[in-house]
Amino acid sequence: MKKAAFGGLTAALFLIPFTAGAETADVETEGDKEEYLVQFDGPAEAGLMNAFGVEDEDVLYEYDYLPVNLVELTDSQAEALEDHPHVAALDENAEVTTLQDIPYGIESVQGVQAQELGFRGDGMDVAILDTGIDINHEDLAANVQGGFSVFSDSANSNPFSDGNGHGTHVAGTVAAVDNDLGVLGVAPDADLHAVKVLSNDGSGSLDGIARGIEWSIENDMDIINMSLGGASGSSVLENFTDLAYDEGILVVAAAGNDGKGMGFFDTVGFPAQYESAMAVAAVDENNNTASFSSAGPAVEISAPGVNVLSTVPGNGYDALNGTSMAAPHVAGVAAQVWQAKPHLSNVQLRQLLNDTAEPLGAQRDYGNGLIQSVDAINQ
Repeated sequence: MKKAAFGGLTAALFLIPFTAGAETADVETEGDKEEYLVQFDGPAEAGLMNAFGVEDEDVLYEYDYLPVNLVELTDSQAEALEDHPHVAALDENAEVTTLQDIPYGIESVQGVQAQELGFRGDGMDVAILDTGIDINHEDLAANVQGGFSVFSDSANSNPFSDGNGHGTHVAGTVAAVDNDLGVLGVAPDADLHAVKVLSNDGSGSLDGIARGIEWSIENDMDIINMSLGGASGSSVLENFTDLAYDEGILVVAAAGNDGKGMGFFDTVGFPAQYESAMAVAAVDENNNTASFSSAGPAVEISAPGVNVLSTVPGNGYDALNGTSMAAPHVAGVAAQVWQAKPHLSNVQLRQLLNDTAEPLGAQRDYGNGLIQSVDAINQ
């Protein structure tokens, strides 16, 4: 849904009146009229159209570079002109819309269906704890409402600048704007907040993440998305994650990209390991678990994380892989469902998302299955 595209329509439609001998065609002039582009095989002449009962006021526009007119015609006039030897083309002036790409993952999680029901994340505040968000991106600018950086150096102090691209990609999956450009996010009316806890080289610290969580609590975020993690945790980071959850925030975290652990090792990273965070595994377009997706008892739910198209800095778009790409699908769906059911607590919302997920397979790989927005809304 975004990049304007005139799929299949051509602007060469021709209208030519029929002149057989001295007789004019017997053409009906009554009834509703529709707009047509008519291209003539030679110069357009009003006399030809008049022969079919086309009045001067029916000619809405005359093109300069091709013998084409925009004309209002009845069905019978259009049928008669269409087969005339002096009419090169006659096409209905069909409506053309801009082309906005809907990434497969948005449809897989029922995001588009939920939008059609009117649930687009309106009023929901989502903190993206990541590398920042490019606030100048054509597909994100309208939705980025605030931010904070844990860094003080000039290269990383601006949360609205993303020298890495990871945070901008994550943000697009959550809430890329429904406009005429690029891609569509799961919850295109949600408010995004750029919380820069990772530097432009993609690294950060436990302290930085804790400070980002604290900012999210202080600024009344509804959802925190953490598409980040490490192999070891911290009691302080766990306490901050728990605090956010206790304060009513839904905490979503990427499970990690360390694979299946030979089918029995627990490879889920931190903070996804914490009880207060929803650990998100990645699946592909066919709902098969991604080979890189971490597995273990903490995996709670799945979302698309393979070849996910989203926003990148500089008004760009790219497809990336990772549980980092899966987690924002869950954050976006959570925004939709919470808008639909504002009476739910974060604990109740989390349970609902798990209860209505589509089962896919082994719990350690898929958790409760593929998150489904409409199913949660309708339950």
